[in-house]
Amino acid sequence: MLPKKNRANKKEFDLIFKNGKFVSSPNITFKYIKNIENVGFSSFKIAFVVPKTVSKKAVDRNLLKRRGFNTLKDILKNKPLKIGAVFVFGKKSMESFGGKKTKESNPKEKLKEEIVFLINKIN
Repeated sequence: MLPKKNRANKKEFDLIFKNGKFVSSPNITFKYIKNIENVGFSSFKIAFVVPKTVSKKAVDRNLLKRRGFNTLKDILKNKPLKIGAVFVFGKKSMESFGGKKTKESNPKEKLKEEIVFLINKIN
């Protein structure tokens, strides 16, 4: 999990949604602001949103958020970011990223690939 200082609060979340640009992939929409110093953020801020259309169960929605934060934590070790961002999971996300690891598929790796793809798309 990312430290609390790097997670976006309600005020920052609204600011990112209001002024940010967005990039999409099949399962995730990525809203971001690149120049965070101009907006007033002290460090990078990240949030994950999983709407009820993805899953009615809070347990499933929290699973996706935890996987998102843990994946992003691993990515940031190699390449620090200077952005404010919100990741919004799409309707099919639970099918792609929510299951257990099997020989055929690894949902954590799929999520990591998609997040890396989105981050590389904005650079």
